[in-house]
Amino acid sequence: MSPPKRDSAAATEILPDYLSRTYTWAYLNQRTLPWLDRSVVVSAILWGNAGRLMRAAVAEFAPGQKVLQAACVYGRFSMMLAERVGAHGELEVVDVAPLQIANVRRKLAGHTQAAARLADLCTPLGRDHDGVCCFFLLHEVPEHQRRQIVDNLLAAVKPGGKAVFVDYHRCARWHPLGPIMTLVFRTLEPYAQSLLDTPIESMSARSADFDWSHRTLFGGLYQHVVAARRTR
Repeated sequence: MSPPKRDSAAATEILPDYLSRTYTWAYLNQRTLPWLDRSVVVSAILWGNAGRLMRAAVAEFAPGQKVLQAACVYGRFSMMLAERVGAHGELEVVDVAPLQIANVRRKLAGHTQAAARLADLCTPLGRDHDGVCCFFLLHEVPEHQRRQIVDNLLAAVKPGGKAVFVDYHRCARWHPLGPIMTLVFRTLEPYAQSLLDTPIESMSARSADFDWSHRTLFGGLYQHVVAARRTR
């Protein structure tokens, strides 16, 4: 599966305003990217839980499957997914930022079963995937776009397939990191609060076609949600 060559010269025009306004430092800056795209940094941001959360998400898929990854992820996550689906599977990574697409293509070099393309997840993605994985994306988008993304991701799953969402969740009141995370969300993640108490299945009318399972981790700070599409 070779990388697609369909990226437009005007690709930057599809960058959402909220992304440029809020996350230039994190995802659109060539200077900060090499520092953020390190496993030790990703682990620190997730309080030592990055490996655990990534492994749990990757384990939801099987060799030979066609999987869509919604947005690029710093660290080894895309490589882990590519290795999971194996040589007989397919991994497609979709992101709206040209810098992120270029970076993930570099990391996936040599994984012929993997490709990355530039696209806005708020637009339809096609409905022929065995699995869709959305890893720590939803807390970074405004509520309206979040609902569009969830709807499009569910639409991309074929009958018998699944969508996996891993993201932040409202932690327990006793959690020692609660005050710190409140400050982080207030200063760096302005859209996260609207996700914490909102069930992901409430974001799309397509949810009725899926069986949903939920679990929380690390004192409720993280959620692992699986939506399995019924075969009929």
